[in-house]
Amino acid sequence: MELAELAAALRAEARRTNQRRLLVLHGERDACLDAAFTVVEAADVDDGTALLSTREGFRFERHRPKHASRLLGTTREAVILDAFAEFSPNAVGRSVGAVDGGGLFVLLAPPLEEWPDRRDDFDESLAVPPFGLDDVSGRFRRRFVETLRTHPGVAIGSVDPDGGPDDGIERDGLTGGEAPPPEPGPTTPASPLFPGVAYESCLTRDQSRALSSLEALSDPGSAVVVEADRGRGKSSAAGLAAASLAAAGRDVLVTAPSFAGASALFERARALLADLDVAVPVDGDRRIEVASSGVGASGTEVTDGATRRGRIRYLPPAEAVDAAGDADVAVADEAAALPVRLLAGLLDAPAAAFVTTVHGYEGAGRGFSVRFRDRLDESDRRVTDVRMDDPIRYARGDPVEGWAFRALMLDARPAVAAAVEDATPETVDYRAVDADDLLADEHLLSEAFGLLVLAHYRTEPDDLARLLDAPNLSLRALTHEGHVVSVALLAREGGLDATTREAMYDGERVRGNMLPDVLTSQLRDPDAAAPTGMRVMRIATHHAVRSRGLGSQLLRTIEREVGDDVDYLGTGFGATPDLLDFWADNGYRTVHLATTRNAASGEHSALMVTPTSDDGRAFARRHGRWFRERIDAVLSDALCDLDPDVVRAALAACDAAGHAVVDVSEYEWRLTVAAAYGPGLADMAPRPFRRLALAHLLDGECDLAAREERLLVRKVLQAHDWVSVTDELDYVSTAECMRSLGRALQPLVDRYGDEVALHERERYE
Repeated sequence: MELAELAAALRAEARRTNQRRLLVLHGERDACLDAAFTVVEAADVDDGTALLSTREGFRFERHRPKHASRLLGTTREAVILDAFAEFSPNAVGRSVGAVDGGGLFVLLAPPLEEWPDRRDDFDESLAVPPFGLDDVSGRFRRRFVETLRTHPGVAIGSVDPDGGPDDGIERDGLTGGEAPPPEPGPTTPASPLFPGVAYESCLTRDQSRALSSLEALSDPGSAVVVEADRGRGKSSAAGLAAASLAAAGRDVLVTAPSFAGASALFERARALLADLDVAVPVDGDRRIEVASSGVGASGTEVTDGATRRGRIRYLPPAEAVDAAGDADVAVADEAAALPVRLLAGLLDAPAAAFVTTVHGYEGAGRGFSVRFRDRLDESDRRVTDVRMDDPIRYARGDPVEGWAFRALMLDARPAVAAAVEDATPETVDYRAVDADDLLADEHLLSEAFGLLVLAHYRTEPDDLARLLDAPNLSLRALTHEGHVVSVALLAREGGLDATTREAMYDGERVRGNMLPDVLTSQLRDPDAAAPTGMRVMRIATHHAVRSRGLGSQLLRTIEREVGDDVDYLGTGFGATPDLLDFWADNGYRTVHLATTRNAASGEHSALMVTPTSDDGRAFARRHGRWFRERIDAVLSDALCDLDPDVVRAALAACDAAGHAVVDVSEYEWRLTVAAAYGPGLADMAPRPFRRLALAHLLDGECDLAAREERLLVRKVLQAHDWVSVTDELDYVSTAECMRSLGRALQPLVDRYGDEVALHERERYE
């Protein structure tokens, strides 16, 4: 069989089954590109072809592989991925999802036998200093090639470099599948709240069922969770619901990791509003505003008096949380790719929907289920769950979908709960998991990677390649009867030569060295990258055995194992009180709080370290001291809105050695004591009050309630006005709030005051 004949046969079977087929062309690059033209022509593909390549000059729609996300929410009859110069797992996941049922995914690659040993631009990104490109392994590609050789629906052809007809067909990829039986069509509920045309717009029964569930958003106090694999039309269902609600005069707030990620939702919303003949102006902020005529989506009158103005608007996640309380409905698309804190913040809206992918690079649905559902179930919401299984772009049983899940581990999952539920610190075994072990044991890889997926709100296929190939990464795990119950991903950092450190100090970014980079470039320590550190990138414990001390045991064992090999262990994460407390309980100390919020998580990052050598201790002491010296000024400036409980936890986790002495002058003590015990006012001289508040929050030796410490943070350190502090901390009046601050200052004066302060106190006693 010649290549053209195979392409035609694959296309015919794909059309007949309404599934997709994958054709791998491997050999010399130019010959493979030429062969791709032959394939597309022989497969009778019209103009619906996209090429992802670094090469230019083709008649196809072309994108660079790293820009594959531009295909999100779109479909093509054929997608060609040139994997020669810029191959990444993310590009595979994003591009294969754009192939429609009956279409072809064409992968161009070097000779498969040689491919694992070749290096390209993606491998260059894994070669973080002090490692070089030669240190990057080819394990991911080795496993990837194995899936190509063994999975149904994958054809492989070796391309003749001379472009002759004798291309070797190694696998024809034909499954012999027949046309699938018709899927049940969409239905309309007997008495729908949403307009009938919305249900008529659905493409599957699953989608109409999801839309019916989303009608619950019409009632305050409701929450709807829609989960599905990619290509099931979940975002379109959310768009139909959003348009129906907006047409009824509701203010619908939409958020997603990016506006592009919500494009399918907005596209379907626009289409339905056009069908409903409702005006849809789109302003520069990418919002849709809908002027309701006073008639609800179900044809009933809106009964709130004057004509309401419905709208659908997009805001980035952190902004959406702040605006949720002013909206009628909040919708989170690709919710699993957002942090739990932001998702919980959307519950400030009267009604909220969480639409998410179960398997995919957008986020991990199981992580969403485990981490957020507990929070949702504890709320007072009436929760409706709906799962969508029917594919829209292609028929059930599509072999290319199954291949992508396997090759990119989109369906990686931890061990079943029953297998690990008896695990305790006494029953587990510690092991350093070599990447070769992961490659050789698919079960181990799935359990370990599945736990890492749960540990982070956004895990991508690229992370799988990093785990298998990056020379700076390593894995440690606790296992119970052979099953992974706790896992930590470690990144080796620092130990950089003087030339690299100087370049970093001058502003050059050095990949894979997060702590040294921040401490050098932002905090101006020219020696921060000299010590060698091990950063805990992610740590996760199986949800069935949490709160048993397994995560802490894993960290302690890691420290014992690597402590003689590195100068410090470190970590960086979006700061929350619970996380700060966890790391502090395990001996890590705060050295930095980022002054800006992470765009995706909406949180300020914290950096923490625990030293393991003399050099590491000098490093930790230096940055702990600098953190203490600058933090009070930063709290009244860039961090003036940081959650006071985050401030409390971050300061409590700082190494407070040497902070028993408070630098306050005799005059300042008279002002401070007067405010605590007499008629003085704290507003008259902020500095001494900040010194006292900071000293207490660092060493915690005074017995203050949490509310009193929040008062110290908000009023004294962050300099908020009395009215806003009174309201936020729920004091009955401004006067009571001021008196409470005075009472909170009294034990601080008693603890830190010198003879002048104590003598002044006697005046008021």
